[in-house]
Amino acid sequence: MTISTSEENPKKVIRKRALELGFDAVGFASADQGLQSGQRLEKFLRDGWHGDMGWLQTRKDKRKSPHSLWPEARSAIVLGLNYGPERDPMEILSKPDYGAISVYASGKDYHDVVKKKLRILAREIHQGFKCEVKIFVDTAPVMEKPLAEKAGVGWQGKHTNLVSRENGSWLFLGEIFTTLELIPDNPEPDHCGNCERCIDVCPTQAIREPYRLDARRCISYLTIEHKGPIPLEFRTAIGNRIFGCDDCLAICPWNKFASQTKTQELLPHSERVWPRLKDLIKLDDPSFRKYFSGSPVKRLGRDRFIRNVAIAIGNTQDRKYESQLVNLLEDQSASVRGAAIWALRNILEREEFQNLRDHYSKLEIDPYVLEEWRPNWDNDRH
Repeated sequence: MTISTSEENPKKVIRKRALELGFDAVGFASADQGLQSGQRLEKFLRDGWHGDMGWLQTRKDKRKSPHSLWPEARSAIVLGLNYGPERDPMEILSKPDYGAISVYASGKDYHDVVKKKLRILAREIHQGFKCEVKIFVDTAPVMEKPLAEKAGVGWQGKHTNLVSRENGSWLFLGEIFTTLELIPDNPEPDHCGNCERCIDVCPTQAIREPYRLDARRCISYLTIEHKGPIPLEFRTAIGNRIFGCDDCLAICPWNKFASQTKTQELLPHSERVWPRLKDLIKLDDPSFRKYFSGSPVKRLGRDRFIRNVAIAIGNTQDRKYESQLVNLLEDQSASVRGAAIWALRNILEREEFQNLRDHYSKLEIDPYVLEEWRPNWDNDRH
């Protein structure tokens, strides 16, 4: 089925076709997004809360409005795709021997899934209404959440993520910018009220105040975007989260209206449902790439991923992982070696750890890893 322009108004036609393609939410906004979201971004960057995400700074001007990105754009069509999980994502946090992977990364890479549907819809809009179109999914400098709020798809909650009355916290977003003039939908008002569950549940207190997230403290940032060693102050709080964190999303009361995704490609891959840390810690680069083929996790790279797994193992305080961690003390990646040292310090008795240090620290030249071996560095366990 394709778009027909013979009977109905453009918005109705586009909305109907988007739903037929499997999208779960559709909204329309003017391409002139306004200044408020741009001002919030400026403050976020000025405070340095973006951490290693330098691309936010370098392309900040283009993020302020769709017009900044494409001056010819007149309207923005915002599409949402439900990726609601089957079970509570926080359930795995009580299973320390298993790695917690964020819901969004459990199935096929959402960029590919959303983009495929967007391309079909955009092509039909272009052909049916004789207008120009451009599609965007996450990677372009589009302030998706403020735009989705303006288009009536949802609102930005106190955790800064989008919340929908129909889909709760679980919506992937994509946009079609077009030269077609479309009447904007009404913006979605804020329905958070006095609730602050997302703020209270955050293990690292990353939500510094309502609607303001310090990315440098966020576990999703630390395990995905942060390239160096994870700061010591956050390692214990990370628990067994090895790729992202869903706590502030999962705790939202609006999820009572959410349902499991109907998009087959977004259903969790069987090997990525509660993966065992003892299996993950053994992955070399080829096996990592194979294991996470087609998943967003693959873009992280093996070294950062194993760094995260080693931290999770350290949080088990279980010495059954000793031999696997010792094997990593000669890994080519300094971040992996450093995380393995921290984990061994957590699971071994002091004398056992000192014996390892006496041997391996003599072979080490990396300043960061040597700091992890530092004799007078003691964690709370010792």
